[in-house]
Amino acid sequence: MTTAPVPIPHKRPTRLLGSLAVAYLALFMTYAALVSVILPQQMRLLDADNAVGNLAIVTSVSAFATMFVQPIVGAFSDRMRSKLGRRAPWIIVGAIGGGISTILIQFGNSVFMIGLFWVLIQVLLNAFQGPLSAIISDRIESEDRGLASGITGAGMSIGGTLGTIIAGQLLSQIGVAYTFYGVLIIVVAILFVVLNPDKSSTTETHEKMDWGAFFRGFLLNPRKHPDFFWGFLGRFFMTLGYQAVMNYQLYIITDYIGVSDTEAGNIVSILSVITLVTTTIANMLAGRASDALGRRKIFVGIATLLIGGFICIPLISPTVPGILIYGACLGLGYGTYSAVDMAMMVDVPPSGEDAAKDLGVLNLAANIPQTLTPLIAAALLGAFSNNYQVLFIYAAVAVVLSAIFVVPIKKVK
Repeated sequence: MTTAPVPIPHKRPTRLLGSLAVAYLALFMTYAALVSVILPQQMRLLDADNAVGNLAIVTSVSAFATMFVQPIVGAFSDRMRSKLGRRAPWIIVGAIGGGISTILIQFGNSVFMIGLFWVLIQVLLNAFQGPLSAIISDRIESEDRGLASGITGAGMSIGGTLGTIIAGQLLSQIGVAYTFYGVLIIVVAILFVVLNPDKSSTTETHEKMDWGAFFRGFLLNPRKHPDFFWGFLGRFFMTLGYQAVMNYQLYIITDYIGVSDTEAGNIVSILSVITLVTTTIANMLAGRASDALGRRKIFVGIATLLIGGFICIPLISPTVPGILIYGACLGLGYGTYSAVDMAMMVDVPPSGEDAAKDLGVLNLAANIPQTLTPLIAAALLGAFSNNYQVLFIYAAVAVVLSAIFVVPIKKVK
């Protein structure tokens, strides 16, 4: 009689999951605080009359400069040989460099100097984020990736909200804000590497890097990799719409809603607390529900349509209560989207060997729109005499297109 082998129980990497959540929380605290509040305020203090245009120039140039950072760093980290493993050296260098640049930007006294530091911040923090994203496919089994996506999504959402809350309270002390976020990034990255040591990669061997093939890999072939292509377009249009509103949140509150500068920080903080609650609830519920049902696409599609509708709330009610309701609803939609979208895209990469590079290519779906969105938004606001209603309409249309592009994906349900 043959005895069936006893299955080895699956061990969930609890510490790693928790550390990823904290790392993403700190990273997106920094992103959200700087992009949505601190950098716009610095531009307003520098030149209030030209703040919208100057902000568009700085953010567009930095987004263009960082467009290929994550896939290039990802490719290098895939082949990195060090005692710390493949990802840790890039995480440390990116975080320390990005943190120092964040501290130094407060001393910029011209659009050029602020733009220079902002480019450094974006390049280095992307060098940190790229290898960090690859850890999900490196070290977490497929049955836990929905949970991992939900946890990291919660870290992103909570981080973005918490970062905005703190930034709102530090609106009159931008030097303190920049220093706080710079130190935060450095400390969290070092703790992540120390608490989650990877195995040495010094003995690994890889084929010589074919840079021609590497850069050709950025050209997505819809026939060869249709699911990845549709997922790329979905994320592209989501970012194109969603960021148009988020990047100008401070100006929307002051110029569209009509809140004074002295009260804007408090409104930003209240809005962020409300969004934090709804986003966190949606993140955790959606991630677990997606794993339990074995479905990704339906969650992403429905969430995207809801976001497109919720963006229109300030059109109907351009008031403080209206913007707070908008924040609560948007949190539900984006929390669901961010919880499941990463899990869906991890399952449809063009190749399994260069995971970090593939995810870096996918991040172009966020980086390219971040180059275009400020220019589009500034052009729309200029053409319509700073009427922010046109910005909401544009954002809603872009996000709804995102939902349409998710439909053809076949590899995931």
